Amino acid sequence: MKPLLLLLTSALLCAAKTPLNVIVIFTDDQGYADLGCFGSKTIKTPHIDQLAKEGRRFTSFYVASPVCSPSRAALLTGNYPKRINMHRHVLFPKSTFGLNPEEYTLADHFSSHGYATACVGKWHLGHKPEVLPRAHGFDSYFGIPYSNDMNHPDNSKRPKGGSEGMDVLWNDPESAITAWNTPLVENETITEVPVDQRTITRRYTDRAITFVNDCAEKEKPFFLYLPHSMPHIPLYVPDEVRDADPKNAYINVIEHIDDQVGRLVSTLRELEIADNTLIVYTSDNGPWLTFKHHGGSAEPLREGKGTNYEGGQRVPCVMWAPGHISPDTTCDQMMSTLDLLPTLASITRTELPEGHNCDGYDASRIVLGDEASPRNEFVYYTSNGTLAGIRIGPWKLLELTRKKKLVQQLFNLENDLSETINLAPKHPEIVARLQKRMKEIDDEITLNARPVWGVYNHK
Repeated sequence: MKPLLLLLTSALLCAAKTPLNVIVIFTDDQGYADLGCFGSKTIKTPHIDQLAKEGRRFTSFYVASPVCSPSRAALLTGNYPKRINMHRHVLFPKSTFGLNPEEYTLADHFSSHGYATACVGKWHLGHKPEVLPRAHGFDSYFGIPYSNDMNHPDNSKRPKGGSEGMDVLWNDPESAITAWNTPLVENETITEVPVDQRTITRRYTDRAITFVNDCAEKEKPFFLYLPHSMPHIPLYVPDEVRDADPKNAYINVIEHIDDQVGRLVSTLRELEIADNTLIVYTSDNGPWLTFKHHGGSAEPLREGKGTNYEGGQRVPCVMWAPGHISPDTTCDQMMSTLDLLPTLASITRTELPEGHNCDGYDASRIVLGDEASPRNEFVYYTSNGTLAGIRIGPWKLLELTRKKKLVQQLFNLENDLSETINLAPKHPEIVARLQKRMKEIDDEITLNARPVWGVYNHK
């Protein structure tokens, strides 16, 4: 962005009658290529595509883990999951730990600056009352406490898995309430068991719209965190929009999410607050490829959820803020969910607490313009929290254990986005440099790691 345009953008932010509202939409297991604006030829997403046309696409945007819980902890706190001891895979209904309420979250931040805050959707950072959203700065919570393929109270009696098992469930819409026992929570109370997963995406949007309407009526700025349960399996949509062919289930679910995004954006326009609202749309990790047509696509990236290849942690991201973000633009520079806390604080001109530190950078300049990204390196951890690699500039090093042997892989992502050519044997000096740096970062994180709430268990 030209300096004059950047100054004008800053002036617009200062001149806003009320502080800039913020909405973060976080889908579950949506792949890099699962939006029209990111190249999908099979999924129609006109509403999200319109956000991209009026806003900015980020094509090198990373989540901090290839699985749910650690990724969500990183987004809300701006910290690598290992720093806050939320790195050891996902939580289950019998888990007795969660995100420590002492951690400073996006909701804590905006609440401290007079914003109304709401979490509507999948939490998955601890289902005990002590660690549900209202313990982390949210005024209200409405959603499911963990993944939609988990059953209350002990995760027993779950249906058969695999793509074939998901076909059976899709062919029986009633299975949403007969085969699952996933709870719906309001604030700290379970209000429905099971929740009807056919309508949950729409109900989340209903609740989000009610929240936005209430804030507009009170002329109060708001932060809305909208983490959708889907397209994590099992997939469901309302009966009246359901495609009977299970091979179209994933397409059907994404297109339904897109419709709901359209409803929310229409509400902003009708309330005449669209020009004072910033939306971030992204996903918690890559697609669950083992579920075939019940999972998405990360093409042209390699692999998907659960892996440290680009398909596991590079996700689609669109940011929209009419009058603030230049329309129909693309940013290819590195950014991460780790950066959202300091970046959103900067854009909304809400100061972080004195002395606050996190692993994120203030990337407001690349959101609002074309300045160089402050992020030049990113560390990869496995789904179980083991140090796995690092990216510095175009170079990416992965160190993976296979058959009890360490395998080193070096890729130049500028020339080989699909990670097909291992350059480690040709560039031992680059391998050594990246290896040293990733160990330095991991050593510092390990030394300064903070405790989770409760007692860690993995069941």
